[in-house]
Amino acid sequence: MKGDGTLLEVVPVSKAIGMVRGMIPRGIAAPVRVNAVQAVGRVLAADVVAREDLPSFPRSTVDGFAVAAADTFGAGEGTPAILVLDGEVPVGGVPAGALRRGSAVRVATGCALPRGADAVAMVEYCDEPGDGTVTVYCSVSPGENVIQRGEDIAAGATVLRDGHRLRPQDIGALAALGFAEVEVYPLPRVAVVSTGDEVVDPLRVPGPGCVRDINGPAVCASLLRDGAVPEFLGIVPDDRRLLEDCLLRALECDALVVSGGSSAGPRDMIASVIDSRGSPGVVVHGLALRPGKPTILAVLDGKLAVGLPGHPASALVSYETVVKPLLRHVGGETVRDEPFERPPLRARCSRRLSSRPGREEFVRCTLRTRGGETWADPVLGKSGLISTMVKASAFIHIPLDCDGVEQGSIVDVRVFE
Repeated sequence: MKGDGTLLEVVPVSKAIGMVRGMIPRGIAAPVRVNAVQAVGRVLAADVVAREDLPSFPRSTVDGFAVAAADTFGAGEGTPAILVLDGEVPVGGVPAGALRRGSAVRVATGCALPRGADAVAMVEYCDEPGDGTVTVYCSVSPGENVIQRGEDIAAGATVLRDGHRLRPQDIGALAALGFAEVEVYPLPRVAVVSTGDEVVDPLRVPGPGCVRDINGPAVCASLLRDGAVPEFLGIVPDDRRLLEDCLLRALECDALVVSGGSSAGPRDMIASVIDSRGSPGVVVHGLALRPGKPTILAVLDGKLAVGLPGHPASALVSYETVVKPLLRHVGGETVRDEPFERPPLRARCSRRLSSRPGREEFVRCTLRTRGGETWADPVLGKSGLISTMVKASAFIHIPLDCDGVEQGSIVDVRVFE
């Protein structure tokens, strides 16, 4: 192999991600400008800096009366503060003038405060006897029930950073700051190829010794979910010339994911074919991962190329743990050398699970609640069974240096997205 990887010399998952991530650029092609609302799920290609204060004026967070807080000090049920009612701020309007000491101005939630007002007394603690005064039965502190100018976001603040994947709440912030468009990275185009003499199109009835393609559709669906554009190039038999021709077409995309033929048997030629297509070639061939050990990670002249195992559960575990974070990097997202974005859920394992130190293990499981606790029920089965993935809703993660977990012990769980 031209790369640093040795055939099936297993590498820990986090180390493998770091090795490969450092060899491929973050983000592809020139950024594009898109409508901010339509940018949800896309990755920012430039920092977003606030051009104005949010809010641009002090505003009330409740219905009540704008006051000078000092005028209410000591107020209570038996000793209320009596203030002069000095008008009302219309919703969406501008206060008529400054607040005079000893007076109060009626405001609704979201209204601007008049100059001189530094707090709002909630309507629940006030009374209007009808004689032009307001009786306040509770003292308020300066700033109480008020959002100050720039308290939410100050002008000049970096609100969102390059490499951040936009969420609905981020779109709300962009709208609040008046950004109609944002710069994002193009969605990565990922070539997907299934291999094997025994693999046939899902619409065909498989003959003796053949199986329908599972990995191709499953990987394409995963890419769509994760913000990439899959381009399925079909099923290629175990023929080196045909594999090489297909790989040449695949490299027109931004990344490549091949399934099948990734192990070390006499018919497993994917590593060799990938290694011959660019530099540095295969970087990792073998992960300290179960299922998913015979995974290939390569870099071909700056492009990510992945060889997934042929067994469906192995392929999908490998995709979730290694391929997904690397493709997020290709798509411009800022990622760490870790398989998952979010911290794990903690749960009790309902049965004893053995493991072999020196590899991370991801056991399919379902989740339930019992006695106020979350329990993980393992879904056991061979890595060639897609049904174990269908039945499961999460993975129990057994760490690299662990020889198993006891029944009832606390485990880390990774919930399927």
